Amino acid sequence: MGERDGIPLGYLLHRLASALRADVTTAVLEPLNLSFPQYICMRLLSRQPGMSNADLARDVMVSPQAMNMVVRSLQERGLVSRPTAVTSGRALPAELTRDGRALLARTDDGIRDAEQRVLGSLSERDQRDLRRILSALS
Repeated sequence: MGERDGIPLGYLLHRLASALRADVTTAVLEPLNLSFPQYICMRLLSRQPGMSNADLARDVMVSPQAMNMVVRSLQERGLVSRPTAVTSGRALPAELTRDGRALLARTDDGIRDAEQRVLGSLSERDQRDLRRILSALS
């Protein structure tokens, strides 16, 4: 058994996520005046437009109050829109605005570069396998 075989998976995943988050934040998001939580919120809304604040909070595993602060900050910048009211009495669905979609698209190349910096010691096949495994588990 190798030295790393006994390291708990949760610890290894935390280290990987921390390294990627730090690189993405510094190299990609800060120049665009975005925080990592704002980026994650925008990425979720790009995949599932119309999510409520509660849905976003559950997906990101933060409190609804914390997510409300993130969504409001994005609204103030014109990157996310929500109706002022809905007729059904349900939660307000959030969507990316045109500016929000454009800003999110500006992160794509930088995100790929950050992933490559963090995962560059793996072969392309290992990187594909890692992505496939993580996708299957999430």
